[in-house]
Amino acid sequence: MQNVRWRTGLSRTLLAACVALAPGLAVALTTNLTAPGASDELVDRLTAASSIMNAETNGLDTSQELVAASLSDYTTLIQILYDEGYFSPVINILVNGREAADIPVLDPPSTVNSVAISVQTGRAFTFGKAQVAPLSPGTEIPEGFAKGQTATTGAIRDAASAGVLSWRSAGYAKAQVGQQRIVANNSQAVLDADITLAPGPKLLFGKLAIPQDSTVNPEAISKIAGFPSGEVYDPEKVQKVSTRLRRTGSFSSVTLDEAETPNADGTLDFEAVVIDQVPRRFSFGASLSSSQGMELSGSWMHRNLFGNAERFQIQGTVSNIGGQEDIDGGISIRLDQPAKLGPDDSIFYLAQLGTDNQEHYQLTRFYLGGGVRRVFSDTLYAELGVNAGISRADDVFGERDFYMMTFPLRVNWDRRDSKVSATKGFFLDSFVTPYLGFSDTESGLSGYFDARGYLSLTSSASIVLAGRVQLGTLIGPSLQDVSPEFLFYSGGAGTVRGQPYQSLGVPANGGISGGRSLLGVSAEVRGRITESISLVGFFDIAAVGEDQFVTSGSPYQSGAGLGVRYDLGGLGPLRLDLALPVEGTTGDGLQFYLGIGQAF
Repeated sequence: MQNVRWRTGLSRTLLAACVALAPGLAVALTTNLTAPGASDELVDRLTAASSIMNAETNGLDTSQELVAASLSDYTTLIQILYDEGYFSPVINILVNGREAADIPVLDPPSTVNSVAISVQTGRAFTFGKAQVAPLSPGTEIPEGFAKGQTATTGAIRDAASAGVLSWRSAGYAKAQVGQQRIVANNSQAVLDADITLAPGPKLLFGKLAIPQDSTVNPEAISKIAGFPSGEVYDPEKVQKVSTRLRRTGSFSSVTLDEAETPNADGTLDFEAVVIDQVPRRFSFGASLSSSQGMELSGSWMHRNLFGNAERFQIQGTVSNIGGQEDIDGGISIRLDQPAKLGPDDSIFYLAQLGTDNQEHYQLTRFYLGGGVRRVFSDTLYAELGVNAGISRADDVFGERDFYMMTFPLRVNWDRRDSKVSATKGFFLDSFVTPYLGFSDTESGLSGYFDARGYLSLTSSASIVLAGRVQLGTLIGPSLQDVSPEFLFYSGGAGTVRGQPYQSLGVPANGGISGGRSLLGVSAEVRGRITESISLVGFFDIAAVGEDQFVTSGSPYQSGAGLGVRYDLGGLGPLRLDLALPVEGTTGDGLQFYLGIGQAF
């Protein structure tokens, strides 16, 4: 590793032109990088890392800057070659035909017309000795760090990192790399790597210092954090504390800094460093379809309402603007209070008032209630609520009032790589709602399950398969004895595109009612055409049953179409879907849907 020399060589050329904008700037700069025998991938990596090869992009103007960039490239290119297993390279960088290392930085040439980089990689080294010790029980060292494998600095770093992380996971918070003995045998192209780890003492969590300058009360921060004082150190527990604080939405940044030295009693203290989030946020959304018209939605959120990281949110929607039915909408209010029952348990209160004006029913309802929310992990949570509600419905069975207590249970498991445009993973959302009726209202149980999966067919996720299954069931009362909010319809953007919204139900009392069961399946093929534009082909099918489960005789409908997506970054794609009915008698003609985010 001490035998690096600067010489010349030949293999790949890159030309770049620069316009003379200042004194000392080359009129026409020609850059050239050659690496005989190197792979195209290595040449590309060397070229991309080189400052001088990207002089125009980097804004290098004067000859002094160009010479300095050439000098810095010696170190940059050496690091890349070491990382690829080449420990006896020869690098030559000629500036106007003169070795860059021989040019004084303070006395550069008046102009720089050409820079030629030559790289001779030499033979790739292999590991002779590859050892990391001592290791914590169960430590898995990367397979690339072994005798006979290609020797790279990356493999050495990964092996040392794996050893240190394993010790830290076992409670040794101050584990670090001790002595390193790296010896290169140039004649045999062999590298010996002997790394000694220093685990240090096993430690317990000590105290957490709470920031006093946040608008969130220190007592609330401490309660939400749930710092595990007295427990054996575990980096995953540190991460969990940070996640709990970040999850409240009251902080834009959360960092837990561990003390440099442990306490004499074998504990390790931490300090929480937080930056408050902007307390208020307003959001707005819109969607458009040919049958439902426009839907507008908006929300206003106040983080840290009472100083304890509470989240207060008001949401409102107005639907059927320009649609086939009368305008409807609703408003909901929700207050979340974190850590009321424990660090991962919050309490929420809500109120909802809304009206639905659909083709087959009109419904006005009011609910008031609350519940508890338990977060099991970053991807899994559950909510259990108790609500009191009253609703008035006018449908095929006439006008009726419903009085009930509901006990909704929701379980949400989200393993998608993106919430707005997933390319892999899955999403499961389930609702089970037993309800107790009063007066003439009958009791029952409603269930709805939404499962989605995503599979990338290419490494770049340029082609993605997406699938969705929806299941619904109502157990208990007959159709005429249940509020339409618990019944199921099909048609529209949420179930079957190409069919009018909620156009499919079941025959009842001389008209159409929602069903007691639903089975819907959707499939999409998403293909990215450019970085921002994608095309989508889709097919949707759904059936609605009169009984609590869909049967072969249940009425069904299907639709298919094409869509275009334009990526809006973190907001997800702007979506336009055009669809036609395939099967069923509920619709004819083209339906279109415009919104933000994927259809599912």
